[in-house]
Amino acid sequence: MANGVTLLLSSAFMFALLYYYPVWLSPLDAEQIFGWRMLLTLPGVSLYLWLSGEWRLVVSLFNEVKRRPLLWVGLPLSALLVGVQLWIFMWAPVNGRGLPVSLGYFMMPLVMVVLGRFVYKEQLSFLRILAVVAALVGVANQVWQTGGVSWETFVVALGYPFYFLLRRWQGNDHLGGIWCDMFLLLPVAVWFALIEGDAVAFSDNESLWWLVIGLGLISALALIFYLLSAKLLTFSLFGLLSYLEPVLLVFVSLLLGESIAEHEWLTYIAIWAAVGLLVIEGAQKVWRSRRYPVSDQA
Repeated sequence: MANGVTLLLSSAFMFALLYYYPVWLSPLDAEQIFGWRMLLTLPGVSLYLWLSGEWRLVVSLFNEVKRRPLLWVGLPLSALLVGVQLWIFMWAPVNGRGLPVSLGYFMMPLVMVVLGRFVYKEQLSFLRILAVVAALVGVANQVWQTGGVSWETFVVALGYPFYFLLRRWQGNDHLGGIWCDMFLLLPVAVWFALIEGDAVAFSDNESLWWLVIGLGLISALALIFYLLSAKLLTFSLFGLLSYLEPVLLVFVSLLLGESIAEHEWLTYIAIWAAVGLLVIEGAQKVWRSRRYPVSDQA
């Protein structure tokens, strides 16, 4: 379990580093950075799949496409949904919108709680009900103060949960499905990085090549560490530690010069309180699983 914790924490810090990374890639814009990230992450993930013996997941997915024609629509849609998320992750920090995106990451698990209730008929615990109420208070304050929640927050908070739902429905909620998403994004990545890209920037600054290679390496390692940790940790502990990433994204956003407006504090505090309630529930589950391992497995 210790190895799983180390891998997940390392992954969180790597994703936070990626959030700051575009600052070093000037004069490349967000689209070019997104393109290079996709082009250089896919080989690393492919190598991992091959070395780990999990390339079979990709093969089985392509075999499934032959039997389920709906996947010809579902897989490109899945790639589109995650492509938008990967793009906005690179776009937000360099455009002063890191905080709204980080708020979306805090709201995402709350949206998944609500979807779980209505889509999968899951029962809500008392703490989860309180978390949803707290989140609603935060959203209501944002709407009251500014007339609405930023589109960046909505894209993350709603986009990722529907992406996860689609992948579960398609049966490709595994690393092979992620590989397929990135593979289908290759034409877009080639267009942004190589066709519309700024070749002059690389000729003027040779160190930019090394920085771009570092982008792909960190991106691939962060994803691989994240997926490996999911296999080594219990579901509750994995979910509990995953909340570190949005905390780090807020820190990076503040480091880049963004600030929380006075009228936004109630929104952030309410959302953080909601996430805190989910953390408490997760901690209770982890504690119970360690104290009563036999009864939890029954």
